[in-house]
Amino acid sequence: MNRQATIHRQTSETDIQIELHLDGSGQHSISTGIGFLDHMLTAVAIHGLFDLTVSATGDLHIDSHHTIEDTAIVLGKAFDQALGDRKGINRVGHAYVPMDEALGFVALDISGRPYTIFQATWATPAIGQFPTDLVEHFFETFAVHSRITLHARVDGRNDHHKAEALFKALARALRTAVDLDPRRVDVASTKGTLTE
Repeated sequence: MNRQATIHRQTSETDIQIELHLDGSGQHSISTGIGFLDHMLTAVAIHGLFDLTVSATGDLHIDSHHTIEDTAIVLGKAFDQALGDRKGINRVGHAYVPMDEALGFVALDISGRPYTIFQATWATPAIGQFPTDLVEHFFETFAVHSRITLHARVDGRNDHHKAEALFKALARALRTAVDLDPRRVDVASTKGTLTE
């Protein structure tokens, strides 16, 4: 199966291209102009074993909001496209990831029904150029455009550790959910579809 996607989205605020290979080895090339976003997307590639190329330019002279939001849009669309008809996938995945004092948890269902529950509190307004309130927005936007149900929560003291635990948990939950079950020839749904 060729579970790959290339998505290009250009607006007056951002210009983003993402190439994704679900059955990769974690190869990555990430450039968004936002160091912490690059770090988190690198973690997604490595911990999910996805080959991922992200090239994003945005109106960072205003702030980082548009670039972070639009990267989540394009990444979600890439996952949605690469999954195709979703036949044979596990569909559901979850992962706990500790990072020092922080513990992140993500559970997700590649259901075709976007929904997000996100539980986190932050001690600081930003991690580098990444506002902490946009961590939830990134997850929610990604869930909408990949058409998945996503639950995420994290406890801890250090905001860097908490955010990184969440992104690594997202990657590992996605890896489980998108993996192919050799015993399943159709979709894991009593409806017979995960795309409508």
